[in-house]
Amino acid sequence: MDKINPNYYKNKPIETIDVIKNELTPDEFIGYLKGQVWKYLSRHRGKNGFEDIQKAKWYMDYLVKFEQEMEESLLIKN
Repeated sequence: MDKINPNYYKNKPIETIDVIKNELTPDEFIGYLKGQVWKYLSRHRGKNGFEDIQKAKWYMDYLVKFEQEMEESLLIKN
């Protein structure tokens, strides 16, 4: 089982992260992703160790991808 992005998040018509993204403005969503990164990094030593670092990385990777998509969409519009 993938503990970082388990199947119970992916086995729905739309993933939870996508619902959150659709409900927030781009700036709010960026803040959400940053908050998740900080949450997992700040607790990793006292809670889930390396697993929390992997979760922080998952959110950071998602943030990088989202920012790239935002930048590309701005380039296309201009």
